[in-house]
Amino acid sequence: MTPRHLSAEPAGIPIRRLRLASGIVLFVYVFAHLLNHALGLISLNLAERALSIAKDVWYSVPGTLVLYGAAAVHVFLALRTVYSRQHWRLPLIEYVRLGAGFSLPLLLIGHVVTTRLAFAMDIGNPRYASVVQTLMSSGNEGWQLALLAPGWVHGCLGLWLTLVRYESIRKLRWSLVFIMALVPCLAAAGFLSMRAEVAIQTVAQIGGVSISHDLVFWRRFLTFAYLCAVGCALLAGPIRRAVRK
Repeated sequence: MTPRHLSAEPAGIPIRRLRLASGIVLFVYVFAHLLNHALGLISLNLAERALSIAKDVWYSVPGTLVLYGAAAVHVFLALRTVYSRQHWRLPLIEYVRLGAGFSLPLLLIGHVVTTRLAFAMDIGNPRYASVVQTLMSSGNEGWQLALLAPGWVHGCLGLWLTLVRYESIRKLRWSLVFIMALVPCLAAAGFLSMRAEVAIQTVAQIGGVSISHDLVFWRRFLTFAYLCAVGCALLAGPIRRAVRK
């Protein structure tokens, strides 16, 4: 979540590589997720088939370990950097990147609980049709669309700050900006297309994803735990420096 020149930590190659490797895993996941949404522009059935393949990959034991291991490492390193920061006089692009990075878990917790955790607890097997139907009935389509942006922006800025030292990459900056804007727009359009397709189907054909009390508990608990972790990281650093002085 933090670029190389933002970090106040020792410039250890293993730490930098861990951050980059975990970030690439998460970026690949977000990119594949956005492309899956975009397939909704063609048809809901095509998006469902692609989602089934994605679940085979990410819901498998190796996929789960890689994805959530990368997420845990990335968040831990971000909290470590926040804890170690000496000041917050940063360029605007860094604030945008940090804001996108730290807001993403807040947006994703509810989504992950009602999809991945529901699948693990045998409460449901999420499909686009059922998820879209549930969002339509709850009026949360806008919230789902909001999930598309932060992770993508954060990942794109992270890759840019990593690769900007290469002249060939700098020459492509406007093409990269275009791609950065295009991908989430296509994903949002695909989601809206699936919404329109679901809207003409009957509720009986689709069914919704029920939200059990267990899932509500886990959503609230994970949100509270994440906010506590961020708050502790923000406070612990200044307290540590004050004690040293």
